[in-house]
Amino acid sequence: MADPLKPPTHKAFAFRREGKKMRFGRWLEIGTGRADTDGTIHVFMDRTPIGGFSGYVLMKPLSAEPPAVEPARPDDAADDDAQA
Repeated sequence: MADPLKPPTHKAFAFRREGKKMRFGRWLEIGTGRADTDGTIHVFMDRTPIGGFSGYVLMKPLSAEPPAVEPARPDDAADDDAQA
């Protein structure tokens, strides 16, 4: 079991998609986490987005901010080509 007394090393972010095509949205801080030396990652989520949550969780060091660009799924480009 994870030791909750060890301090977190990372922030956890989730991308909440908004809009009809779900191409726009924002990063929400959803909790903290810790990476152990053996490669184990522990995530302590305080919240999850309601609606538009893809299930993707991004871990960044405590001092870092989330990226400015939204994440893209590999099949997104194929969807654009089919609609064009």
